Amino acid sequence: MNARVGILGGTLDPIHCGHMAAAVAARDAFDLEKVLVIPSRVPPHRPVQPIASPFQRFAMAALAVSGVDRFEASDDELRLDGPSFTSDTLDRQHARGLSASQIFFITGADAFADIATWRRYPEVVDLANFVVVSRPGYDIGALAAKLPALAGRMRTAADFRGDDRKPLIYLLQAPTPDVSSTVVRERLAGGASVSGMVPPLVAAHIQQHRLYSVFARANQLHDEN
Repeated sequence: MNARVGILGGTLDPIHCGHMAAAVAARDAFDLEKVLVIPSRVPPHRPVQPIASPFQRFAMAALAVSGVDRFEASDDELRLDGPSFTSDTLDRQHARGLSASQIFFITGADAFADIATWRRYPEVVDLANFVVVSRPGYDIGALAAKLPALAGRMRTAADFRGDDRKPLIYLLQAPTPDVSSTVVRERLAGGASVSGMVPPLVAAHIQQHRLYSVFARANQLHDEN
């Protein structure tokens, strides 16, 4: 097996155009055979749990990837109880026959800056290649200084040759929209438009099910719809 598989994980509450732009940039830069978009069931780093249910977040992920070449939504983390840890997700990919060098875990530079807080650090960076995508307002070039223990493993995307046996950390400078799930939720709670911030099918789903409105209750979303 020589396939290269991308993984975009996270709370995705909701998935937005910044997520998709980062994943598309990674797909194209590393010629990924497919990109799995995997919403977490229970995000371990958030003190407050997601507003949308896991099933609604999966539905939005599925709508976001609809028609996007080589993208698919995965319920890999939703079928398991307890917190969703990246290391466990990568372990399951290994159990399915993928090597660490075949997996490309896609994350934003701001999230990767906190990787020392992730479960099984530093082992987790041995489980896959990490594609760290630039974020508006965050200097991707500052990561080496912030994470000196990992600096020797950092490369630019242009350095990728496809024959590295040891997983590396690739810094990918790519234009991505200046949007966050927090801002999307705040705008929706205030009744403002999120046009251009989330994929159109996601926007329609949010409107149809009144997600993130001041009247929404996360524990009712799936059962009522």
